[in-house]
Formats: sequence, C-alpha cells, structure tokens
Amino acid sequence: MVDLVLESVIKCPNCGHEKKEIMPTDACQYFYECEFCHRLLKPKPGDCCVFCSFGTVACPPIQQGSGCCDPGQ
Repeated sequence: MVDLVLESVIKCPNCGHEKKEIMPTDACQYFYECEFCHRLLKPKPGDCCVFCSFGTVACPPIQQGSGCCDPGQ
C-alpha cells in the first residue's frame, strides 16, 4: 500500500504564482485556472494532469503506479 500525498503546489508557468491544492483521488485534473493571471493550464504533452505538469507532487494515480487515468492515452 502506497501512502498518497494529496497536497501539491501548482506553479503557473505564465506568471509564477504558486498555490497549494488538494488533488482529487478518483480522477486526474486536466484543467486548472491560475487564480492570479487566470490562464487556463492544461497538461504538458505526455503528462496526464496539471499536477504532473506543474505541481510539486505527481497525481495519486501516478503515485500508486496505476498510470495515467486519461482514457485518451
């Protein structure tokens, strides 16, 4: 059993704003709007969610080793 880390700090690549967020455990979060500059973030190519692309901690499905939860990949 893997101890999941559910808090991740997302850093906006547009303005550099950082915010601690709680990650969902049942799905990947594909979109995230920066509360400072309002840029809509999407995962980088090859990543399944915004936490894997811009966060300090990978999303729970990746932490568990179950892989990406994006059905399109």
